[in-house]
Amino acid sequence: MNRGFYTIIAAQFFSSLADNALLIAAIALLAQMHSPEWMTPLLKLFFVLSYVVLAAFVGAFADALPKGRVMFITNMIKILGCCMMFFNIHPLIAYAVVGFGAAAYSPAKYGILTELLPAEKLVAANGWIEGLTVSSIILGTVMGGALLNRHVADTLLYTYLPRIGIHFEETAEAALCIITLIYVVAAAFNLRIPDTGARYAHQERNPIKLVIDFGNCFSTLWKDKLGQISLAVTTLFWGAGATLQFIVLKWAEHSLGMPLGRAAILQGVVAVGVALGAVAAAHFIPLKKSLSVMPLGIAMGVVVMAMTLVHSVWIAYPLLVIIGMLSGFFVVPMNALLQHRGHVLMSAGHSIAVQNFNENLSVLMMLVLYAFMIKAHLNINLIIIMFGIFVAGTMYCVMRLHAKNQRAFDTVALIGEHKH
Repeated sequence: MNRGFYTIIAAQFFSSLADNALLIAAIALLAQMHSPEWMTPLLKLFFVLSYVVLAAFVGAFADALPKGRVMFITNMIKILGCCMMFFNIHPLIAYAVVGFGAAAYSPAKYGILTELLPAEKLVAANGWIEGLTVSSIILGTVMGGALLNRHVADTLLYTYLPRIGIHFEETAEAALCIITLIYVVAAAFNLRIPDTGARYAHQERNPIKLVIDFGNCFSTLWKDKLGQISLAVTTLFWGAGATLQFIVLKWAEHSLGMPLGRAAILQGVVAVGVALGAVAAAHFIPLKKSLSVMPLGIAMGVVVMAMTLVHSVWIAYPLLVIIGMLSGFFVVPMNALLQHRGHVLMSAGHSIAVQNFNENLSVLMMLVLYAFMIKAHLNINLIIIMFGIFVAGTMYCVMRLHAKNQRAFDTVALIGEHKH
């Protein structure tokens, strides 16, 4: 891996670190406002809404400028959203602005990998990026939880910040100030990302033509025998993963008696497992064997249901690590395969935009469903069982579809196919 790649993952690490710390701070702000419980999962829903609404446009934007410049511009939009929360604009609206920045950031972040690296290094590169992203989730959620701890907040508020003339009445305000500084660090790394020299044909600016073009890319990827399988798996994974974040918080409160600050650490425990699984996949699974990991998706759904039997923190930790490892090990190769296939069939930015649209539409649908379940006061254990059955059942259906495709095509040969 070259120096440019490490600059990219550093920028991604700090930007994602701030995103995840900000989610915990936003949840705390909703609690301060005495908002209803069903509004909490809507934070993530508002965040990912831009991924769906802007899908037809962000791919063209990512391909119109050097990717490093796109990442810098969109990171500044995230800073704006964070500052809006600081100035008492409703957390749902402010976090939606952060999501707007993230939606435009993502095609550049992943698209630059296909410009910078050969196909055979994509699984390893994804292992690095997912591992570092997940590390940032761990640290971000733990940091967010820690900043809401009165003792930690008091140390920050009354020991360090008065020296520079800043005083905060609420812990969430101190958290937002520190999170903004982390976004600034990410922006500094964005400025150091090298120009890969990749240039695409002049990007369309007519919104109607962009939507038509996006529709063609969407159709191309779903009709491709490899694209449809990898897209189905990653779409399921991201929808399930976003929902699991909130399920773990609710489960920790219900079954383990944990407040938000400590429950946020459990999200980090899942992320440790994802990081371990991602690193293992990068080391052991080459691109041509990426489809062999699908049974682990079924295993993940089954293991999630075991959460309903756990009431001890010491059993919860290893169980959540196992859930994370299974998901990390099966999603990284599928993500790499999808990126490679998208790069073969169309431009990097457009294929990532299609991927983001599908994955975040899945997140939207599953979070809305979860919010309705909470509003209907369903028991969290019942929700967990339904969630596990859904994940395992959907993965089984995808495996059946892949087996049908294999009978008609040599899918391994398709993986090795080069761009026309």
